[in-house]
Amino acid sequence: MPEPTPDALAHSQQLVDLIRQKIHDSSGWISFAEFMQLALYAPGLGYYSAGAKKFGKDGDFVTAPEISPLFAQSLARQAAQVLQQTQGSILELGAGSGRLALELLLELQSLEQLPQQYLILEVSAQLRHQQRETLEQHLPAALMARVLWLDALPAKFNGLVLGNEVLDAVPVHIVKRQSAGLYELGVSADAQGFVWGEQALTAGQLYAAANRLELVPDYTTELCPAAGALLASLAAMLESGVILMIDYGFSQREYYHPQRSEGTLMCHYRHF
Repeated sequence: MPEPTPDALAHSQQLVDLIRQKIHDSSGWISFAEFMQLALYAPGLGYYSAGAKKFGKDGDFVTAPEISPLFAQSLARQAAQVLQQTQGSILELGAGSGRLALELLLELQSLEQLPQQYLILEVSAQLRHQQRETLEQHLPAALMARVLWLDALPAKFNGLVLGNEVLDAVPVHIVKRQSAGLYELGVSADAQGFVWGEQALTAGQLYAAANRLELVPDYTTELCPAAGALLASLAAMLESGVILMIDYGFSQREYYHPQRSEGTLMCHYRHF
C-alpha cells in the first residue's frame, strides 16, 4: 500500500479520535453502520465530507463516467424518454466530479430534450466545488443556468432521479449467524486500535431481515436498511417519473453463496 502523507496521517488521526470518543460515549460499542457513517460523512473529517482527492489516478477509485462519455451518452437516451413523458427535471444523487452531469446535459441538448432543471444533491463541499468547476468550464451559460445544488430532497419531484454508485456508499450493518443465534458485529476500541465486538440480535428490523436470509452457521454478511429507507424517501417524493440507481454486484444467489461467508466489504486506497 502507498504510504500516506504526514497531512493525511494527521487528518486520519483526528477522525480516529472522533470515532474513539463516540465509542466511549456509547458504552464501548457502536454498530458498524455508525462507524461507517462517521468514517465517510463526519463533518469536515469523513472521506466524502473532507477535501482529499477521490477520483482518477491520484485518487482512490474511478467510475464509468470518468472513463468515457459513452456512459452518459447511452444513459441520455433513457433520460430523454423520461423527460419527454414528464416534462420534468433530473435529480442526481452524489454527482462525483460532475462529469456525468456534464455529458448528460450536452447529449440531451443534442437530442433536444433538456430537463427543466438539473438538480444535484451532494453532501461533500469539496465535490460540490469540483462539480461547479467542471460544469462552468465546459457548459454554455444557458445550460449552466439549469443546474442547481440542493441540501435536501425536494418535497415533490417530476422527472428522472439518478444515482450512479451511490447505494454502495450507504452505511451497512454487519451480522453473523453463529450456532447460538444471530449477532451484530460492531466496533470497539483498545490501546492498539479498533476491534470487533458482538451483540446478540433477538428482535427488531435488523434481526428480521437477517433471519429471512437463512444464513448457515459462521456466515457473516452486510445488511443495509438505510438503502431501503432512502429509496422509500425517493418514492414518496416522486410524483411522476423514474428512479434509476446504477451499481454493480451479485445476484442474491451468488451474493449469499456459502463460499462468500465473510461478507463483501472492500476498501481501496490509491487504487490498491
